[in-house]
Amino acid sequence: MEVDIRLSAVEIYQNCLNGKTDYGFETIAEAQERAFVKRLVMTALRRQEFLKKVISGYSSKPLPPKMSNIHLLIILGAVEILYFRTPEYAIVSSYVEIAKKLGNKYSGGFVNAVLRKICSDCEKISNAANVPFFPKSFRRILSVDYSPKQIAVMEKLAVTEPPLDISVKSNAEQWAHTLDGTLMPNGSIRLPAAGIVSQLYGYNDGQWWVQDIASSLAVQSLGKISGKKVLDLCAAPGGKTAQLLSAGAKVSVLDISKPRLQRLKENMQRLNLHPENIICADAIDFLQKSEQTYDIILIDAPCSASGTLRRHPEIVHLKTQDDVQRCAEVQKQFLENAAPHIASGGILLYAVCSLSKAEGEQQILSFIERHPEFLIKPINLVTIAGKRASELKDLLTPEGFLRCLPSQLSLLGGMDGFFVATLQKE
Repeated sequence: MEVDIRLSAVEIYQNCLNGKTDYGFETIAEAQERAFVKRLVMTALRRQEFLKKVISGYSSKPLPPKMSNIHLLIILGAVEILYFRTPEYAIVSSYVEIAKKLGNKYSGGFVNAVLRKICSDCEKISNAANVPFFPKSFRRILSVDYSPKQIAVMEKLAVTEPPLDISVKSNAEQWAHTLDGTLMPNGSIRLPAAGIVSQLYGYNDGQWWVQDIASSLAVQSLGKISGKKVLDLCAAPGGKTAQLLSAGAKVSVLDISKPRLQRLKENMQRLNLHPENIICADAIDFLQKSEQTYDIILIDAPCSASGTLRRHPEIVHLKTQDDVQRCAEVQKQFLENAAPHIASGGILLYAVCSLSKAEGEQQILSFIERHPEFLIKPINLVTIAGKRASELKDLLTPEGFLRCLPSQLSLLGGMDGFFVATLQKE
């Protein structure tokens, strides 16, 4: 059984590094085994750069840029030895057996030799300067906008498992007490990293949904929106949709992906929330053909997702500066095509889970230069957090945008990287 579990971990680890959005955790039927594999793979992704250096010290050949399954096996084994402290006898033989299945007897010998060396040097490695390392390609993305000190803080946080944030329909203080969570300044509730979310109290009753605090700030910045006609672009899986509907807005949701829209429908059914329309379409194509106008258009734009590095550590191994530039061009098209569909006096709400300013601040400043009919509507922290607004003051930029960094709210456990702007059409 242990061999089968670890074999699944190798396959899922490879899926992550190949950029597959469906990692495959759900293929593991037993909940405890699924939780173990997820923790194993996520830790491997977070520690990958450091462990590559460790393994290189025991190998006569440098690790290739695109690692084979055999190299991934060794990293997973190293995670168990160094971070899980699984007994040596339970590890090495299992990984050697998998290596023989995936490769040959020489692969088994290589895995055996390296893992036994790591076992013998376990304390020395653990006591080394065990700092995480972003790959050079990801560091280049951050170095465009952030200082080495800021990057070092993000890097330190990147290896820690983030807490679980939830948004509730109402009575946030009561729910924080019921779930033994921390009430965040904006009314989100922060729980320790949970095992099986669906088993938490209130989930099946549709009282709350999972949503990082950074993501929840976008809709909260709108204030009172009851009765407003809203178009929610790239809406799935529906966290912001749920916020809009809970606030009384009349929401049309759009996403290009049928599977993601199906997930949104299931989420809305669980929450007993009802969008006006659910549209499966390419957003730009839809906007070019439509004549509708809206009080609010939420552009939850496709982006490099670099801000989600704590929850999706594979991001740091996959994204490059070229990805940022490609996403910025797509975002520009979203903004250009959405602008005519916003009613006079209406709001364009722009949000991206990216750390890159090319996808955030620069994107919006460039847009309003091209569109003088839009003005920045500075975000009011009191609207979001009331009496606790001062706790979020570091998120507000001089222009009136929100710029969230993983290092912010660090005493409460940090947050995702995020950017939010609200623009009003004159």
